[in-house]
Amino acid sequence: MPELAAKASQLLKWYDRHRRRLPWRALPGVTADPYAVWLSEIMLQQTTVTAVKPYYESFLARWPTVHALAAAPTEDVMTAWAGLGYYARARNLHACARVIAAEHAGRFPDTEAELLELPGIGPYTAAAIAAIAFDVPATVLDGNVERVMARLFAVTDPLPKSKETLRAWAATLTPKKRAGDYAQAVMDLGATVCTPTSPACVICPWSTACAARAQGIAETLPRKLKKVEPPQRYGVAFWMVRKDGAVLLRRRPSKGLLGGMVEVPSTPWRAEAWSPQEAHAEAPVKAQWRTLDGQVTHTFTHFRLSLQTCVADLTPAQAKAFDDVLWTPLTAMGEVGFPSVMRKVAEHAMKHIA
Repeated sequence: MPELAAKASQLLKWYDRHRRRLPWRALPGVTADPYAVWLSEIMLQQTTVTAVKPYYESFLARWPTVHALAAAPTEDVMTAWAGLGYYARARNLHACARVIAAEHAGRFPDTEAELLELPGIGPYTAAAIAAIAFDVPATVLDGNVERVMARLFAVTDPLPKSKETLRAWAATLTPKKRAGDYAQAVMDLGATVCTPTSPACVICPWSTACAARAQGIAETLPRKLKKVEPPQRYGVAFWMVRKDGAVLLRRRPSKGLLGGMVEVPSTPWRAEAWSPQEAHAEAPVKAQWRTLDGQVTHTFTHFRLSLQTCVADLTPAQAKAFDDVLWTPLTAMGEVGFPSVMRKVAEHAMKHIA
């Protein structure tokens, strides 16, 4: 339809003037690097641009090609990812790199269907890589695009119910030419102009075509179903100190929550708080445990966690009994690739026993 093609053209003209400069984004006229596009898109899932930039630059400097990343030890990749969260992304990132290196000679597939067969790549990421890296007219639909479409077409049904409606509208606008630029343009529009609160409608290239603005409801869209409060879980972390001052850390199993990451050993995380007797019975060793004041709190995607911290000084015999652990001096704690919750535990323990 001519009016839809005109909307895409308007947005591309706006993008040519106002495109964001991002470390992973190719300059105008330069072909995008599929590896850079893929790496950035995986990192940006559930994470802000500001948080991703230093991780992206560090990864690219350390592993400049997919072959280099595929050859890296899993522990190194997980450590480099530490603090970015959603650690299944890192495991899938490494698995995907190995598949690309071993089965595709280091070249990324250029179709959504083939990309969807790779570890860690879902519909949005497949569309983004296909469009940005290969200029395939694929329709991207992230949170920014959902918001833009909901307002542009005044879609009042709440998310996630309205997701497929928004995808259909987005598809009508996706052009056959400059699909990669268009995908980045609509995401930029949502990130910088059509923002969640106080959208800058007066400078939006689609302001006159925006149905929600015409109805005075732009700031109320997209509507979302009320979120259910996440459940609360409790645990007790065990800070064990060897005679020379080193602390016992260990690596979690490769699968599951925080898989492959370094941790301070703890009880299971459960719905009921732990009594001192219960916690001590779950401790890795019988010792003179003392409980630190205060708790460490952390919010995961599906639950909130409160952790108490128990501290014990181990005898040489007790320390010698442990196998396959990481005895770490306090001076080296800053170099450990902790996930955020375990970094909080370490900081809490060091603060209270200093």
